[in-house]
Amino acid sequence: MFLEKDFVYNGTLDGVENGNSEWSAPSNIALVKYWGKKEHQIPANPSVSFTLNNCKTITKVSFSKKESITGFSFDLLFEGKEKESFRPKIQKFFERIETYCPYLKNFHFVIDTLNTFPHSSGIASSASGMAALAMNIMDLEKALNPQMNEAYFYSKASFLARLGSGSACRSIKGNVVVWGTHKEIEGSSDLFGVEFPGQIHENFKNYQDTILLVDKGEKQVSSTVGHDLMHNHPYAEKRFEQAHVNLSQIKNILETGDVENFIKIVESEALTLHAMMLTSMPYYILMKPNTLEIINRIWKYRSETGTPVCFTLDAGANVHVLYPESVKEKVVAFIQQELVGYCQNSQYICDEIGKGSEKIN
Repeated sequence: MFLEKDFVYNGTLDGVENGNSEWSAPSNIALVKYWGKKEHQIPANPSVSFTLNNCKTITKVSFSKKESITGFSFDLLFEGKEKESFRPKIQKFFERIETYCPYLKNFHFVIDTLNTFPHSSGIASSASGMAALAMNIMDLEKALNPQMNEAYFYSKASFLARLGSGSACRSIKGNVVVWGTHKEIEGSSDLFGVEFPGQIHENFKNYQDTILLVDKGEKQVSSTVGHDLMHNHPYAEKRFEQAHVNLSQIKNILETGDVENFIKIVESEALTLHAMMLTSMPYYILMKPNTLEIINRIWKYRSETGTPVCFTLDAGANVHVLYPESVKEKVVAFIQQELVGYCQNSQYICDEIGKGSEKIN
């Protein structure tokens, strides 16, 4: 079990002049949500997520040794073009991780990144983006310290990604990832995500996630602000307790293949997340009328057909439709016939459980 002090790099800063690497990292969708955080991106409650497969960020990083050590030095490209609006976020990320990666100021970086999903689609790209960047940084550290083992490499990558975007730590490795200390999850930590330690039942392998793009505009309340509103929230402590209980239950569900109770917990978690927003002070609503219409149609379809399809939401208006691969054909037909009309420009993305970050040679 790694501690924070273990991630401080104390090795040589010499021996590497230049190089490049390229990694992809996927988005993820939480089943048990984390909402509310402490200092240094520490979650107020544990969470568990499905790692996605198709919605990912691909980031290539070139680095070259500088003659003098000044501040952080980087060029930033998005889809091959300079993207100044991303600079403050990367600058802040480098500042947060400098303690653990003191070699950063020794190099000039060219960061070239793109998403496989439409930019400004309403799908959070911070998780996949920060995870992909963290993997490239760890490639540089591996060049400085070739003796590094794989467990440390991936744990520190998740640790660094968390400091860029909390949920990014769940996009590093594994098809089901737990982030946050939980008494029943061996090795779980607030500092980084860990692969779900149990045996995933066949029912949940190749699970499908069709993302309905209800609203692609910028949210009127950012997730950062939303997390902060959990401080002094009247229901915060009960919510954090509920998340621990739900994670215990979903652990058992994922191992036994209990799809019926999976549906209950996943939908309850989605609605609870938005209930926290509705009861914050100031209060706000991120769901749209079409979000609610889609939810009601999913409920009606499930009730009438018995098809094990459910929804979850992130901190926005879009709907993630979750279902086993065995019912894919009829669920996609239902989505196309009844739900696509509630999506902005009829846009949706078909995805499924993936494996995490991948090095691109």
